[in-house]
Amino acid sequence: MTKQSKSFSPNEGLQRAIELLHQTPELTENLPEKFPDFGRGEDETLNLLAPYVLGRATRLDSPISFAHMDPPTPWITWAMSLWNARLNQNLLHSASAPFAVEAEKKVIDWLTPFYGMDGGHMCSGSTIANITALWAAREARGVKKVVASRSAHFSIAKAASLLGLSYEQIPTDVRGRLNLNEIEDMSDACLVLTAGTTDTGAIDPLVLVGQAKWTHVDAAWAGPLRLSLTHAYLLDGITGADSIAVSAHKWLFQPKDSSLIMFRDTELANSGISFGGSYLAAPNVGLQGSRGAAAVPLLATMVALGRAGIVGLVDHSMSLATKLATELNQEGYVRLWAMPETGVTLFQPTKFDTQDFYERLPKGMFSTCVIDEEMWVRSVAANPLADIDKIIEIVRKTATHL
Repeated sequence: MTKQSKSFSPNEGLQRAIELLHQTPELTENLPEKFPDFGRGEDETLNLLAPYVLGRATRLDSPISFAHMDPPTPWITWAMSLWNARLNQNLLHSASAPFAVEAEKKVIDWLTPFYGMDGGHMCSGSTIANITALWAAREARGVKKVVASRSAHFSIAKAASLLGLSYEQIPTDVRGRLNLNEIEDMSDACLVLTAGTTDTGAIDPLVLVGQAKWTHVDAAWAGPLRLSLTHAYLLDGITGADSIAVSAHKWLFQPKDSSLIMFRDTELANSGISFGGSYLAAPNVGLQGSRGAAAVPLLATMVALGRAGIVGLVDHSMSLATKLATELNQEGYVRLWAMPETGVTLFQPTKFDTQDFYERLPKGMFSTCVIDEEMWVRSVAANPLADIDKIIEIVRKTATHL
């Protein structure tokens, strides 16, 4: 075997990489300043990079990690990601990714019934999913403008700009939802409703579904609640939408980059967002050309955990958020913005400056957001492994001994 071919074959280096996952490597050497003329080999490179890649990463599975909409991932997804990297499948060509194409269809077929959709595809994130939905709305229904709340994700404004559509932002009500009283004529519009806003986790009034020429629901965060017997009602009305985006790399616990765009009438939607080429066996659907087999880790997770296992993680995360908000609200040393609707809790200390309070908390425990020019500490229940009692105790000590 040549030296070059060894780099493309399984060997003991892969076992070493797995062993390093169980360690906290210390930094002993700086990275090269310039692109090296000669390689140092895989084994030495593992030892060099482990302190950076593993040692300097944010630990999303930390018992006090409650800051962002980025969850830890189950180990079955690590294994599938390793297999994916080995095979480098490309869903642009079905011939180069026969099972990966099948896996994506299986995942879509399993999930779409919960949302009233009849098909769709995966993409690298909900920004891409949202742009794809608005693109389909323009091509399939001829929408001229986009209407969304001021709390809508920035990708909605980005999509409108890219597609040459006018963009109308609607004020929110006191609960952070699109204000029903501000809605006007939507006969030529794509209405975007958010199920789980980034700042507060609010769900826009889904009673508006179907009242525009096209309705898209950006359910990137809260979409998986639809799988839960306990919390599915929060998304009642979503099944009447024309398109729905869900980020699998949020509450479906997948690695980046993994999202779904689903359509109620996939044939209609795909007719406007498909392009062909002489070298393609089938038309390319959506924004991305080459893309990897993100459905494989998701399929493995769905098979390994089942619906009950995934829902158990989501429901537990919701309960952690409720416990955090309830106990903090009872103590009186913080002020809640509102009780969490979809696992996002905002609060402020009652006796101290919010910025100073936040800076004294452990790094990575919480994040912040600004609402009406006022800063709030933001907690997001994306980590089902969080030690909520420890988090509450740290907040209590910080808020009472600042």
